[in-house]
Amino acid sequence: MFLVDKIILVGAALALIAIGFGRFATQVGMPLLVLFVGVGMLAGSEGLGLAFENYELAHAVGTVALAVILFDGGLRTRIESFRRTWKPASVLATLGVLLTTILVGLAATLILQLTLLEGMLLGAIVGSTDAAAVFAALRGKSLDDRVARTLEVESGSNDPMAVFLTVGLLEVLLGQADLGPELLGLILLQMGVGALVGFAVGHGAAELINRINLDSAGLYPVLTATIGLFAFGLAATIGGSGFLAVYLAGIVLGDRPIVFRRGIMLFHDGMAWLAQIAMFIILGLLSFPSRLVDVAPQGLAIAAILVFVARPAAVWICLLPFGFSWRETVFIAWAGLKGAVPVILATYPLLLGLTGGSAIFDVVFFVVFVSAVFQGSTMLWLARKVGLLGPPAPAPPVSLEISALKHLDGDIVEYDITPSSPANDLFIRDLGMPDGAVIALIARGSSVIAPRGSTRIQLGDHVFVLGSTALRPVFDHLFGGGEPPQLPPDGLDLQGHLTLEAVARLYGIELEGDPNETLDVRVRRGLGIMPVQVGFGIDVGPARLEIRETRGELAKRVRVILPRAEP
Repeated sequence: MFLVDKIILVGAALALIAIGFGRFATQVGMPLLVLFVGVGMLAGSEGLGLAFENYELAHAVGTVALAVILFDGGLRTRIESFRRTWKPASVLATLGVLLTTILVGLAATLILQLTLLEGMLLGAIVGSTDAAAVFAALRGKSLDDRVARTLEVESGSNDPMAVFLTVGLLEVLLGQADLGPELLGLILLQMGVGALVGFAVGHGAAELINRINLDSAGLYPVLTATIGLFAFGLAATIGGSGFLAVYLAGIVLGDRPIVFRRGIMLFHDGMAWLAQIAMFIILGLLSFPSRLVDVAPQGLAIAAILVFVARPAAVWICLLPFGFSWRETVFIAWAGLKGAVPVILATYPLLLGLTGGSAIFDVVFFVVFVSAVFQGSTMLWLARKVGLLGPPAPAPPVSLEISALKHLDGDIVEYDITPSSPANDLFIRDLGMPDGAVIALIARGSSVIAPRGSTRIQLGDHVFVLGSTALRPVFDHLFGGGEPPQLPPDGLDLQGHLTLEAVARLYGIELEGDPNETLDVRVRRGLGIMPVQVGFGIDVGPARLEIRETRGELAKRVRVILPRAEP
């Protein structure tokens, strides 16, 4: 048997064990990070005897895995959410990491009897919130949207700051650089280049995916994965942050309409899970439990400073200007999970031959493990206690998609009907669905319902809406309960039997007139003695109503046109 055969067998066996126990770990509240690391430790040199102490390989695998995880996280982050939360998240990702580094670094200097620079190095290594741990903890949870997005954007974008500080302090310790403008210039260069590459690659990728017309649908997920790794490699090669670039590329690409979208998302979801499993198992193999026991007292003290002092103080200072409530601030402070990034950064002192690098690695590993067990297992409990966690969305019993190998101006969008959905408890005929849109399917419990006009939409229904891409904001409001939409430039065609009150309630469009009048009656009354013909219309305040379809003397469909907002 070749060595590679044994590696494949052992690797697959460890992954099967981790996946098999994953459901049990979730039910008892154990973070999956702890489970995967535990499997690696069990199989390691002080467990079943699988010796592994290759820090270069661990660093390489961890870097690729983090790129895959960050790209998947970016694909699932709506750019609108990014716009709403980038300011507090970016402050947390920069100033927050710096403050955490200083506070933990001072504590480490005293507790471990290190020099000030060595203490700051340890603080920088554990200063960032780990994207893999946060994405895994929040996956499928109905957490308050602003809080969840702030945490996701922070964890996806704060790795560069931790890397900058770690590499910069190492270069100072090794005599290769000086503190001051040179270090600050390195930070600004990496952030700027990483951001530019991420946005450029994301925009270019969307155009490429929609225009390339590949013969096989299976190649599209491979293409997107390659694009993500390309963004990482390009940014890192020209002096930028690969982690920031791959995350931003995922955000930009995920917000654009692309072909075979559902298949691409499912592929990257699976790849992200595989990357987490491989990364955490390898990190578990890299650890030595006996050495962790030796550093336990110091590690516990530093973990306590990090969890109860440094992170809360940094979060409170950073979020103070942004109007977060005390509940939101407390939860964001507690949800600063540590994971693979600190452990991977802790391999840098070992790879560069820093004296005392092994001790720093052991302390960092211990702190990360304590954070994962203590914070990870209580994060959702705290979210419920402070009122930030809603009931879980019902899992859809069916799925539906358009699998096209070229770009189509249309999509199938899924919505869970909640109390905030304007369509809740209404008959489909009373929605007056816009022209170019139809409810394709309703899943209710274990039943699949073919929608008719007499079908009443109920709380908890899983609704599939088919329509043009331009109508997506309208769907988001009508079925998802989002903000009142901005109408398409050409207006919105609605059924003439809708009352003005229904138009305001369902579509967020306020029209002047009797709320009980229908669009048909309002437009015919405004026309007076004029005949009812397609193209005729009236002005109602700032809005215009135009007849789009007639039935006898009735206006069957009416287009509502609102003035465009000033840019």
